[in-house]
This record gives sequence, C-alpha cells and structure tokens, in this order.
Amino acid sequence: MKSLAAPAPAADADALAPDLEGEDALVRNGSLPEYVYAQLRQDIFDMRLLPGDQITETEIAAYFKVSRTPVRQALQRLQNDGLMQGYVRGGWEVVPIDFKRFSDLYEMRKLIETHAVRRLCTQAGDQSVLAGLRATWCVAAEAREPDGPKAALLDEVFHQTLVRAAGNQEMAESFDRLTDRIRIVRRLDFLYGDCLHSTYEEHAAILDSIAAGDAEGAMRLMGEHIDGSHAEVNQITLHRLHSARATATTKPPAYVSVRVRRSF
Repeated sequence: MKSLAAPAPAADADALAPDLEGEDALVRNGSLPEYVYAQLRQDIFDMRLLPGDQITETEIAAYFKVSRTPVRQALQRLQNDGLMQGYVRGGWEVVPIDFKRFSDLYEMRKLIETHAVRRLCTQAGDQSVLAGLRATWCVAAEAREPDGPKAALLDEVFHQTLVRAAGNQEMAESFDRLTDRIRIVRRLDFLYGDCLHSTYEEHAAILDSIAAGDAEGAMRLMGEHIDGSHAEVNQITLHRLHSARATATTKPPAYVSVRVRRSF
C-alpha cells in the first residue's frame, strides 16, 4: 500500500463533524474504519510506528480528516490483533517488545509449523504448492533476493504457504494472526541480521525433506529453523529499532507527537 502524503492537521478533529455527513454512511458500511486500520497497520509493519510509540485518537483523526469514531474502531481492531494497546483515555501505544510474549508466540509457531510439515510428508496436505516454493528458494546464490524487506516478505509467504497446504483452515488463520504479531522483529532480522543466505539454505533443506516424505527430518529442520529465528529475536534492542526508522523510508508518521517509549 502506498503511503499517503500527510494532510494538513486540523486543530480539533471533532470540529470536522459538520463536514462529515458522507462519512456517516462510510462508517456504517465499515469503509472508514477499514481504511484507517489498514493505514495504521501498514505503518507498524513498515516500522514507521515502533513498539512503545504513543498516539492519540484526536491526532489520528486530524491527520486522516475523519471523526474519532472510525479511528477508535480501527484502534480497537489493532488491539484485537495484538498490535496496539490503550493506556489512558484516548491514548494508545504500539505494543512494546515483550520477550516472554515472543517466546510464547515462537513456541506456538513451532508447534503449528512442525505439525504442518509432518502432514505434508505423510501426504495429508497439498504438496502441489512445493513446486512454486522450490522455484523461489532452491536457487543459486546469485539468484537470491538481496533486498531485506522483500526477502522478509518471501519468508512469510514460505511459512504461510506450508501451513495452508496442510489443510487445516483454523490452524492457518491462527498462524496468520501469529505472523502479524512477530512481523516487526522478523523483518528487523532481515534488515540487520545475517540470515539471508542461511534462510535460503534452510528453506531448501526443509522442502527437500518434505519432497522425500521424511517427516522426522522435516520436523527437525523446521524446529531448528524456528529456534534460530527465535534466538535472533532475543537480540533485538531499542537501538536497533530506532536505527531501522532512521532510514529515509521509515520516518515516523506526522500523527506521532507523543514520544514517550518504554525501555527494554
């Protein structure tokens, strides 16, 4: 999704109400909350909003030139996603890094993904997806994606595709929500870690084991792969987060005016 040019802030978002007759219909059909939700969610995933950043409903409403109703609905949805949390009246915070929480999420991730590859090895899932994944991951070093953010997206697709191919829709939807919650730290690993080539090699080995029907080997390789990713997450620091946003493409959005952040 393309970033929007920041509109001129309004002095008071609620003062826009007389001009929002058309907005009421959009709120009823969900368009405005969905729009604000998508924009804020993308700002989090692109690291324009960092863990610990604090924002208010009024500032966001002024930025998007909407009333606070769709903003509140969008923020509540982000809270349900595990990405935002309320802290004072009208104030919200991007969920700070909690290493215990990430440990729990990675444990759940390991359970889901090792189960998925086992099902694929025993022909219980759809192995037709493997050819497409092999075309991306089983390639020579010079054909590998060198761009960190793009490689991180390919990595997400790899894992989500394997889980979906296992054929359990409820498990796949749970895994998608889990992926949202660990996306920031996984992307940081591709930006600042040394995981690019090892990721290609590990993904290729997992695919080889699945193709050979080696359930034990595939489960072991997937478990080691996830454990390695988890170990990198534990190295994430506040300094690395702010270094990520210091680049030209990850400036904080205009609606972030309160910059009190928790330390790690």
